[in-house]
Formats: sequence, structure tokens, C-alpha cells
Amino acid sequence: MTEHSHAPISVEEMAHAFEEEAAPVDLSPYAVEDWVTLTVFWGMGLAVFLQFFTRYVLNDSFAWTEEIAANCLVVVVFLGSVMCVRMVRHIQVDLLYRFLPGRIVRAFETTVDVIAIGFFAYVTWLMWRYLEIVGDERMVTVDLPRGIVFYTVFAAFALMFLRSLQNLIRDLTGTKSVREQAQENISAGGI
Repeated sequence: MTEHSHAPISVEEMAHAFEEEAAPVDLSPYAVEDWVTLTVFWGMGLAVFLQFFTRYVLNDSFAWTEEIAANCLVVVVFLGSVMCVRMVRHIQVDLLYRFLPGRIVRAFETTVDVIAIGFFAYVTWLMWRYLEIVGDERMVTVDLPRGIVFYTVFAAFALMFLRSLQNLIRDLTGTKSVREQAQENISAGGI
């Protein structure tokens, strides 16, 4: 083994070694749906913790915590998808974009935006039809309407439709596409 010689460091220097100026917090990339998603996520975490605590510590679990946690998970997934649409963070294959000229890439991106808008509009309509059928059902363990979850999913699809429409407008009016801006943010270490 080789021995490394290090400069002696005092306890005071060690204590301050990790102190650095905190960068200012920038909350501008987040929208209202992100904060709602975060709140529901923490509610889900609380329900899961309560379920774990009552089952394994008290040995008498609350039956309703599992249903509440599952419904919160559904809400988190769909509201989180709104953020992914807004920030162009859904999984996509962009290998072709790297090898084609800019004008063709822009045409492909516009086509993808139009297809996404059509998809979200159709699924929003389907969700509305689904709500007409089962919107009044009640939850099994808690006497709450399941429509809370269904209407949230409907709202999430409607927001995904609006966010994808917003992305198309930004693509058509801006000098850089939304995908190019997202790639720059990722490269710069942003969100």
C-alpha cells in the first residue's frame, strides 16, 4: 500500500469544509399542478406510514389506509404526467432528431405535438364518458365518492391536452422548440 500524505487539517477547518453559499431558490419552473401533486404525494406517504405503523407496530391495521394510498398514487401519476407534458419529460426516442436537418426535425416535432394533442383530447373525452357511467360510485372502505379520483384523472388529461397545446404554440412561435429548450435545461443542470 502506498501512503498518502495529507496536509494537516484542524477540526475547525473540517467543520466549515462543507459550508458554501446557498444558491437562491428558483421556484419559477413549477406550476400549480406540481404543488397539488406534491401535496397529494405527501398525503400518500402519510397514509402508507399510517398503514405500516398500525399494521406492524399496533398489530391492528386501519383498512382504509390502503385504499386512500392507492387512490393517492393514481392521482400522483396522472397529475405528475401533466408536469412531464409541460416540461417535455416523457420517455421518447430522439435518436432520429440528432441526425436530421433542423427543418425536418421541426416538422417531426410539430407532427408529434399534433398527435399528442389529438391523443389527449380523445382520452379526455373518454374519461368524461367514463365519469358519466361510474362517477357516483363510492369507495369501498371510506364513505367518499370515487369521483374524487376520477375527476382528478379527467382534470389531469384535460391539463395534459392544454399543456401539449401550449407546447405546440410555443414551438410554432418561438425560435427554439420546447424540446430544444428542455434539452438545454437538462444540459445546464436545471430541472
